Amino acid sequence: MKIFILIIFFISSSVLSQTNTEIHVFDIVKKGESYILKNGKNISNNTGYDSQPFFYENDKVLFASEKNGQTEIVLSNLNSTNKNLNYRSNTLNGGEYSPQRIPNSSQISAVRLDNDGLQRFYKYDSKSKKSTELIPDLKVAYPAWFDENTVVASVIVNDSLHLIISDLKSKTNTTVAKNVGRSVHKIPGTELMSFISKENDKYWLLKSLNPKTKEIKTITSVGKTEDVTWLPNGTLLLPNQSTIYQFNPKTDKNPKLFFSFSDENINNISRMAVNSEGTKIAIVAEVSPRYLAEEQLIGYNNRDINAFLKPFAKNVKVYRFPNTLSYEGLEKMRENYDSFFKNTPDLHCKILKRIVFKDKVIDHELITANGRTFKAVAIYSIKNGKIVSVTFM
Repeated sequence: MKIFILIIFFISSSVLSQTNTEIHVFDIVKKGESYILKNGKNISNNTGYDSQPFFYENDKVLFASEKNGQTEIVLSNLNSTNKNLNYRSNTLNGGEYSPQRIPNSSQISAVRLDNDGLQRFYKYDSKSKKSTELIPDLKVAYPAWFDENTVVASVIVNDSLHLIISDLKSKTNTTVAKNVGRSVHKIPGTELMSFISKENDKYWLLKSLNPKTKEIKTITSVGKTEDVTWLPNGTLLLPNQSTIYQFNPKTDKNPKLFFSFSDENINNISRMAVNSEGTKIAIVAEVSPRYLAEEQLIGYNNRDINAFLKPFAKNVKVYRFPNTLSYEGLEKMRENYDSFFKNTPDLHCKILKRIVFKDKVIDHELITANGRTFKAVAIYSIKNGKIVSVTFM
């Protein structure tokens, strides 16, 4: 086993809180020792949260998708030309997350968060879609199946996640680790599960667990990487912004490039899944920063304060170029713009030119307000699906 620090390669990936994410599926093509991802396809095409992909079959992907304010289980057939997604669930009193196929079964499992705050782990019949609670009393957050009778899951206990093995036959739950992450996976070709240990504040460790013997071993450090997945050949994949790195614990000393995306719509990659044949990968990525800039622009021109504020982070900072802080916070922004919108009926902003570079959007604007027309430049900085700062010139 090799232990090394990856902090210089991998930065922290914050938990996505219903940001505008999409799921892209690519073919994996191996050329010598390198990989190429091609034939990319956005299988969600949905404004809002789409995440937690899982290959139901080699050409079918389950994922969680927000629809009309509710998160549901979706099944996408990659070979179908039908653009309409097949929604697997439509729970009126709650939303489903982390959908997976139960081993040796056609049925699906998912975490359901009810509107009253109850969070439990359920089985869904593939035909009737009726649900049955699988693990009573545990607040399961991120489950993974070891076999059809055993679930290894990150479970919410007080204010942290504990790793718990649940035996569905004997109805027993065994805690094996505390302060863990959300990424739990079966390690291909083994009888082991992998999980992220966060006991070390400086860097996190990827560890293996034998659910039968409860033995835990360290595989490697992962810096502050939250999400990982495995290729069938035992190669670990780790994302960093718009790049994926690969590391085989048995043969590699250091991580190396797996693939880097140039598409501006693939940012801050988080969840990943690979099919059993290792021929396709599904990735979750934030949309281009231009969508957030456009969203606030539409709200601005409609003088709709709520629509305008929606793309901004709670602690957004507004600057005068180059770095003079004008004010901070969403409520202060609301206070400043609410009366401005109400008292400026001719308000309009036209984009003369927009430049998108990594996590920045630069808008050259022509603004009309109170009978005057003038030009301005706005620089938006985006992080974790929100505008975190604006600099005006």
